[in-house]
Amino acid sequence: MKTLPLIANDPWLEPFSKAIEGRHNRVKEVKDKLTHKGKIQLSEFASGYLYYGLHRQDDGSWIFREWAPNATAIYLIGDFSNWQERPEYKLKSLHNGSWEIKLKPELLHHGDLYKLSIHWHGGQGERIPAWAKRVVQDPTTYIFSAQVWAPDKPYKFAKRKFKPTTSPLLIYECHIGMAQNEEKVGTYNEFRENILPRIAADGYNAIQIMAIQEHPYYGSFGYHVSNFFAPSSRFGTPDELKQLIDEAHRLGIAVIMDIVHSHAVKNEQEGLGRFDGSYTQYFHGGNRREHSAWDSLCFDYGKHEVLHFLLSNCKYWLEEFHFDGFRFDGVTSMLYYSHGLGQSFGSYGDYYDGSQDDDAIVYLTLANMLIHEVNPRAITIAEEMSGMPGLAAPFENGGMGFDYRMAMGIPDYWIKTIKEKKDEDWHPTSIFWELTNRRADEKTISYAESHDQALVGDKTIIFRLIDKEMYWHMSVFSNNYMVDRGIALHKMIRLVTLATINGGYLNFMGNEWGHPEWIDFPREGNGWSHKHARRLWELVDRDDLKYKYLNHFDNAMIETVLSERRFETSPVVKVWENDGDQILAFSRKDLLFVFNFHPYKSYTDYGMLVKPGSYEIVLNSDRAEFGGFNQIDDSIEHFTHHDPLYKKARKEWLKLYIPSRTVLVLRRKK
Repeated sequence: MKTLPLIANDPWLEPFSKAIEGRHNRVKEVKDKLTHKGKIQLSEFASGYLYYGLHRQDDGSWIFREWAPNATAIYLIGDFSNWQERPEYKLKSLHNGSWEIKLKPELLHHGDLYKLSIHWHGGQGERIPAWAKRVVQDPTTYIFSAQVWAPDKPYKFAKRKFKPTTSPLLIYECHIGMAQNEEKVGTYNEFRENILPRIAADGYNAIQIMAIQEHPYYGSFGYHVSNFFAPSSRFGTPDELKQLIDEAHRLGIAVIMDIVHSHAVKNEQEGLGRFDGSYTQYFHGGNRREHSAWDSLCFDYGKHEVLHFLLSNCKYWLEEFHFDGFRFDGVTSMLYYSHGLGQSFGSYGDYYDGSQDDDAIVYLTLANMLIHEVNPRAITIAEEMSGMPGLAAPFENGGMGFDYRMAMGIPDYWIKTIKEKKDEDWHPTSIFWELTNRRADEKTISYAESHDQALVGDKTIIFRLIDKEMYWHMSVFSNNYMVDRGIALHKMIRLVTLATINGGYLNFMGNEWGHPEWIDFPREGNGWSHKHARRLWELVDRDDLKYKYLNHFDNAMIETVLSERRFETSPVVKVWENDGDQILAFSRKDLLFVFNFHPYKSYTDYGMLVKPGSYEIVLNSDRAEFGGFNQIDDSIEHFTHHDPLYKKARKEWLKLYIPSRTVLVLRRKK
């Protein structure tokens, strides 16, 4: 057998070749079973949403199907039956645990609320259908129900074909509900009208939307999913979500969905917990059923019915809503029996010691195959912190097929640096190592902070740097050392993170301009307040506040990176690093990035060896428009100086004035 490229390209994986090849072959075996040895496409297998759930037929009649193998009887109940079990709404049992009912047009109507009354040996319960595409909450009783969604004029996409821009992928992570100024839950329409234009103007080419799948508790940030096929109704209707995606595509913005297949909410009436009376219909039994740290249920990926449900879920969001891909949440939790809790992952052996859930690995690999089969241009991202090799490598190479993996160590590094190190101890060698230490065969999404760092109990980077001074000294008329320091380092941290990407970059909404304070969703402990579950856009829009400086810089650094074609694929070439001077310089193509992290030392005629030629400044964080002090004349052209010692190396000296806490980006002129 030919050695898989994943192993051939990394000799340290050779001792584990048997495990890697075994998983690779296991995926082939399961795929063969699901596709009847290739007689059908994986996409055909993953079409459950076209069969199960409620569907209106061409003649106006209705057909409803559900999979509930443990049930003994099932009734549709709802507005139409006064929430009582009636014979005309009783489902009949089919084969393989499926149930079905056909109804005349007049027996159901668009907007009707409904549930299932499921009976099993020894019990009965009301349930929301597992394949429900619309679920709403009563504003008075707070009870969730499925809703018939069959408008006479369903939304039709204006832009049917869209090709995402991924060179580089610049992601704006966002949450529909907290994206507005007002103390309330925002809507799809408000996001489309008010926020999408901001994102387009800022230069981001993708949004990653959180909390789309319906979830009973708003404060869960969308991670305790109850209804996997239903877009959250607290933000609006399915058609309004489609309109949002359509408008994003018109603006050239890809739409990535934060999909949660790593676990499910424990709720029985709203979710899948004990759906048909059994404990193991979708989930593991025994001590593997519950995720103790997340208070949720763990899917049994070894069941073909579960694979059918989850793979169909992936295809549904791609086909029905035109999402451009997914960021898979909680992948580490899926990969290991321990969910990754308490494991250090200090050596390759930790990835192949038998603690891995091969069923989950098979599912994730098949999910990537399916997604790219449905849409070859789709984007898949793994939120994974253990560093399992091959996660973002192609399946044919021995990997799991994700396009990108989240570089989760980077935000942790920045938090640790800000919290534990004096400014004088920020070492460029350490920064450069952390930002570029990655597998050459896997693309990553780098980020300084995401929503995780903004949650209550934690702090955003800007709040860690400036803290309480933000409340008093963000006026452009106020001078304050802590604010000046925070603004300077905020810019440098973001640019050095962006400038070293090998795939993409991510920012959480508002953090690009230093949104103050934290995220705290309405809960009992804060009086169910929305005060901290929103974005204060008026702060960045005001000319008398300094937030605008950070936003201008964020725009400028994105524009700079986009000025070099295929920037993210170019080598990151270290030019100079000196921990004593706290200077870091590296090049990518014709761009030269020079960082002075020193808190008080500015350098005149600081020399470094670069390619010969002349260099012009294209970005300077010390400009007044970025909250700097205008200490540099950007119009000056910088010429290199010949040194016979470096003639063979084809290097010459470039000498620059580099103020403290400043980054310069220069372009070499041809």
